[in-house]
Amino acid sequence: MNKKLKVGIFGAGRIGKVHAETLAFRLKEAVPLAIADVNYKLAQEVAAHCGIPHVVERNEDILADPEIDAVLICSPTPTHADLIVRAAEAGKHIFCEKPIDYSLARIDLALAAVERAGVKFQVGFNRRFDANFVRVRQAVASGEIGEPHLLHIISRDPAPPPISYVQVSGGMFLDMTIHDFDMARFLIGDEVEEVYTAAAVRVDPEIGDAGDVDTALIVLRFRNGVIGTIDNSRQAVYGYDQRVEILGSQGAVETGNCYPNQAVISTAASVRRDLPLRFFMDRYTDSFTNELRAFVEAVSEDKPTPVTGVDGRVPVVMALAARKSYDEHRPVGLQEVAAGTEAA
Repeated sequence: MNKKLKVGIFGAGRIGKVHAETLAFRLKEAVPLAIADVNYKLAQEVAAHCGIPHVVERNEDILADPEIDAVLICSPTPTHADLIVRAAEAGKHIFCEKPIDYSLARIDLALAAVERAGVKFQVGFNRRFDANFVRVRQAVASGEIGEPHLLHIISRDPAPPPISYVQVSGGMFLDMTIHDFDMARFLIGDEVEEVYTAAAVRVDPEIGDAGDVDTALIVLRFRNGVIGTIDNSRQAVYGYDQRVEILGSQGAVETGNCYPNQAVISTAASVRRDLPLRFFMDRYTDSFTNELRAFVEAVSEDKPTPVTGVDGRVPVVMALAARKSYDEHRPVGLQEVAAGTEAA
């Protein structure tokens, strides 16, 4: 397939702009044709920056455009499930940012619509496409470190988001830790059966007032016997802290933080280096490009997408189980929340 994939974008906020820039400047196989946002001025700014020819206020204008082959859903999470259903019914292939929804019942309705329509669907778990984590997965999958025994994921943001965002984010487990839940499944290559959460408010009391936590340690028990931990904080003052270690029967694999340079300064007083990268868009620039390239290839070459609807649903189950564990002070099996019987 030689023609470029023509894409419409829902949402011109932070992640919408990242994906618009990727399509405009880093992927020759696709072109952003239209962008929609309730903030029309913001959408105009992104369109001007990225050379997107059409700016619309109504999502329907993108869905009704016969030229558009696929859509990127980068709008707020509560809009995702409805847009997935409508895009599927319009015959558009779909890339959707995480999470698909906060409700398992709504996720199931959306995925059923995708299945009925037969369109491609990919969830935006970009860390799967980071070269460091890909190498860790390779070491596990190839048997290079033997049988995995222990997994440790450290994922700490440099600073907490605004309280206005915390209040609508769905909580840390659905907003932040969800990436780590996906990483755990991806790196080990097996499913988690049980989670236990210890969490607290250690960074900002207002986060607690909003009903959320900002510091957590989550223990995972995998079906294959691996024990994992996820170490989360909303504030690591030294930078964006993203590390992984897996201990296996024949060795270990780990990956550390990324830095703006490799320079090490040695003096009589200290040996030091510059701080790690401080923002996720700096740390994961290449992974955002790689995940969209994979989506475009899946559509253009009629291949399965590498991050499926199931891959999008399971981390939400894990997040809900983690919150239930925190609330009830006990380990929670994923089967306790996996059915998705709550009202849509």
